Amino acid sequence: MTRWLAAGGAFVVSLDSMVNIAFPAMAAAFGVPADRVRWVIVGYVLTYALTAFAGGALGDRVGHGRVLAAGLAVSAAGYLACGLAPALGWLVAGRVVQGFGGGLVYGTAPALVTLGAAAARGRALGFLTAAIGLAFSVGPVVAGLLVERFGWAAVFHARVPLALLLLAWAVTAMPDAHRRLTGPRLAVRDVVRPPVLGLGALAFAGNAGIFAIWLLAPFYLVDRRGLDAVASGAVFMLTPLGTTVAAPLGGRLADRLGPRSPAAAGLVLEAAGLAVLSRAGGDTPVAAVAMALFLAGAGLGVFQVPNMAAVMGRFVAGQQGAAGGFAFLARTLGTVAGVAVLAEVFAWRRTAAGFDAAFGAALVTAAAIVAAAAVGAALGPREAREDGTA
Repeated sequence: MTRWLAAGGAFVVSLDSMVNIAFPAMAAAFGVPADRVRWVIVGYVLTYALTAFAGGALGDRVGHGRVLAAGLAVSAAGYLACGLAPALGWLVAGRVVQGFGGGLVYGTAPALVTLGAAAARGRALGFLTAAIGLAFSVGPVVAGLLVERFGWAAVFHARVPLALLLLAWAVTAMPDAHRRLTGPRLAVRDVVRPPVLGLGALAFAGNAGIFAIWLLAPFYLVDRRGLDAVASGAVFMLTPLGTTVAAPLGGRLADRLGPRSPAAAGLVLEAAGLAVLSRAGGDTPVAAVAMALFLAGAGLGVFQVPNMAAVMGRFVAGQQGAAGGFAFLARTLGTVAGVAVLAEVFAWRRTAAGFDAAFGAALVTAAAIVAAAAVGAALGPREAREDGTA
């Protein structure tokens, strides 16, 4: 029951993949260039990055279930505010509210799904990551239908009833998950240990790279290839679908082999997918684009579960909320940095050389970042002991 509710909360929050498909419609509705839409991502992701860590640590003290329920309530309010935004600035403000709620959900979900599952932590986190990946997969397809029929605001309003239903479930049916775990209070020294920061740096790089796809692929598919919102959503979904399919495999490999080797292999696959996609142009076969999108997503799925398992293995039982929150913090700071840097690369090259050159430059930059992380993962320290020490 607890892990299903936690995964359900993460699923609804991760339906934010719908928003990316609506970017071209938002840019047109608000009369802004494509690169300014980045703030729709940054305002949300930066907020939930910081909130995830704080929410996870708070869950360790007051109960993860309570914090999850609060996150669902705030998320519902954020979705409503975003859908009613009359201008880009108001939309970004609504995204900040949404980010607070999403961070509380993401920060507590890893601790909830791994309660009592230390020996199978990888498989439990694989289940959570698959739920997140499934939302990322179906979101673009649903978004295409919603945007075509109702406009961009529908990608926010559609999640309000889902969040409220899960909130009612959390309040009425999850008493055990409200239990506070005993253990030492989190200290700065627990977070700044080199092995923990190293694992965070890998998550930072892996997610910075993949967001070249999340930011730019919708514009490539819609503006460059001329696909409508439904068709572009169907192609775009292959990246999160790859994550969904590969995440359980990454969890099993982490439980069997330890996290280091699967994490490094996943980053290699992600870098390869990004590198192939960097060659895409106006006449590239759609099948080749689809293969690259799926490969990059699958690599991320194989990487993320072992990486999060390794992070949580570095913290003691009473700090698992903080551990999961730290993992999401590292991921999402990477997302913010990736969006900011890769958008600048794209804007700079587009002015000088056009869309195809700019798209390729951004994807090559992303591939190089992830490839460097793969080397770091392969050469990194071995796994922690079960007591969470380095």
